[in-house]
Amino acid sequence: MSFARQFAALLAMSLSDFAQRIGSVLTIIIGVTCAVAVLVSMLSMGAGARREALVNARDDRVVLSSLGARGIGSSIPRDEADTVLNLPGIRKGSDGKPLVVFSAVVLIEARRRLTDRRIFFPVVGITGAFTKEFDPAFHLTEGRTFHPGLFELIASNPCVRQFAGFEIGARRSIHATDWTVGGHFDQGDTQQCLVLTDAEILMSTFGSNRYTRATALLQFPGAYDALRRALEANPTLHLEVRHERESIENDFKELNALLNFAAYFVGSIMAIGATLGAVNSLYAIVDSRRRELATLRAIGFGSGPIVAAVLCESMLLALPGALLGAALAWALFHGMSVSPFGYSFQLEVTGSLAVLGIVWALVMGLVGGLLPALRAARVPVTTALRAT
Repeated sequence: MSFARQFAALLAMSLSDFAQRIGSVLTIIIGVTCAVAVLVSMLSMGAGARREALVNARDDRVVLSSLGARGIGSSIPRDEADTVLNLPGIRKGSDGKPLVVFSAVVLIEARRRLTDRRIFFPVVGITGAFTKEFDPAFHLTEGRTFHPGLFELIASNPCVRQFAGFEIGARRSIHATDWTVGGHFDQGDTQQCLVLTDAEILMSTFGSNRYTRATALLQFPGAYDALRRALEANPTLHLEVRHERESIENDFKELNALLNFAAYFVGSIMAIGATLGAVNSLYAIVDSRRRELATLRAIGFGSGPIVAAVLCESMLLALPGALLGAALAWALFHGMSVSPFGYSFQLEVTGSLAVLGIVWALVMGLVGGLLPALRAARVPVTTALRAT
C-alpha cells in the first residue's frame, strides 16, 4: 500500500474516533481558541492605532522635517521658513500664497473625565496657512477659531468628550499663562484629541525659535520628486521630505513595535500553555490507540504515514480553535475604544489578523503533535501488542 493510501486510511480512522475522545479533543480546541483570541485581540491594538493615525492622510500632502528626526524631535529654524515656501512643486492657494503649514508642538497635561487620570498630549501651534483649502476635513462645530497673537486654543471634540477643562470659555494654564478655549472642531473620522493654537504665540511663550515640522500640498503627485531634488540640492536646508502617509508610518514605528511586542509576548505565553496542553492530550490519544497502531504496523503500515497522520490530526484539531479564537476576538474587541499611553483609537480585528491567528494555531498544532507522532511511530510492535 502506498504512503498516501496508508496516510489517508490512518487519518480517516483518527477522525472517525473523535466522539470517543471528546475530552481530549475539547482540551486542544479550547486551549487553541484562547491562545488565538488573545493574540488576535492584542494585535488589533496595533492595527487600530495605525488606522487611526492614517485616517486623514492624503496622497497630495507631504511632510518636511529635519534629517533623521522622528515625531516631535524634528526641528526647522524659523529663518528657513521663507526658503521652504519658495521650493518647487508646492501648490498655491486661492490667495496666491504657498499652501504650507508650519507647526510647533509642546506637551500639556490633562485629566480624564471619568478616572481623573493624568495624561500628557500635544498642543500644536500652526501658522495661518491652515485653512479649509489646506485640510477639507477640518471644520468648526462650536465657537470660533483662535486669533493669531492671543493666548487662545481650539480643541477637537474627542478632547471635550475625554478630558475636563476644554469647554468653550474654559481657561487652561500652559507655561504659567492662562489660555482660553475659543472653539471646538472635528477633523474627519479621527478620534484623537488635538488642541490647536497660533504657532507664533506658542513659540514665543516657550522661548523657541524653531518649528517642529512643515506640511505642504503638492501641485500634483509627480511634483514630489521635484521638491525632493530641490531639498537635496540646497545645502542650507537640512531637511527631508516624505509623503504624509510615509511620515506617519515612520513616526508610528516605535508605538507599533511596542504594541506588537506586547501582543507577541503575551500570545507566546498563551501559545506555550496551549501547546503543552495539546501535547498531553495527544499523548493520551496515542496511548489509548497503542494496540490499534501496533496492529496496523504489523500488517505493513509504515512509521512515516503514522507520523504524518498524527501531525495532520493535531493541526486539524487546532483549526476549529483558530476559527473560534478569531471570531471571539472580533465579537468582543472589534471597535472597542482604548487609550494606551494617552493615544486614543479603536481596536480593529482585520482579515489579515484572522489569517495570522489561523497560521499561529496550525504551527501550534504542528509543534504540539510532533512528539506524540514520533512516540506513536517508535513504540515496538511487540510491546504495543502486549499492552492492555
